Amino acid sequence: MDASMPDQRQWTFLSNHGHVLILIAQDPEIRGRDIANKVGITERATQAIIADLVNAGYVERERRGRRNYYQVNLELPLRHNVEASHTIGELLKVIGSL
Repeated sequence: MDASMPDQRQWTFLSNHGHVLILIAQDPEIRGRDIANKVGITERATQAIIADLVNAGYVERERRGRRNYYQVNLELPLRHNVEASHTIGELLKVIGSL
């Protein structure tokens, strides 16, 4: 492929779950609507991803008035076998979100 031609396929190295986790780590009081806008997914998809992260123990959610407050569990391992020897905290440090 010619380096001057832009890649026509849209893909990223991290999944939407990873993007949501990073945004929550950066701003524990972020609203679902804001996550959806930044990641480029629907609010419904955002809610489902947050539910996945909470159910798996990667994120704790606490209701404070009308808002949610999130806390990321930095000690849990990444989920894929390729990177399971590393923690969420290590990933967030590398990306600069801690």
